[in-house]
Amino acid sequence: MSYFVYILYSEKCDKYYVGQTYSLDNRLIEHNMGKGGKFSTTCLPWKLIYQESFNSRSEAVVREKEIKSKKSRKYIEYLVGASR
Repeated sequence: MSYFVYILYSEKCDKYYVGQTYSLDNRLIEHNMGKGGKFSTTCLPWKLIYQESFNSRSEAVVREKEIKSKKSRKYIEYLVGASR
């Protein structure tokens, strides 16, 4: 089973959301149905703009924490730009 680290973008709030999941399609649907935390429900709709695939959940969690630890919009924009 693959696990994913993903980055969503909200044009409404001009914000990014970083998360990890095993079902990327289902998770995006959940975010856009408002089945997330307060932050993600106030910025609907979300658009998937970046993803990375991993063989284990633990690898995905480590990468998610690494991205979040940067706390830098520039870093996220670098990742997104580098993947295009």
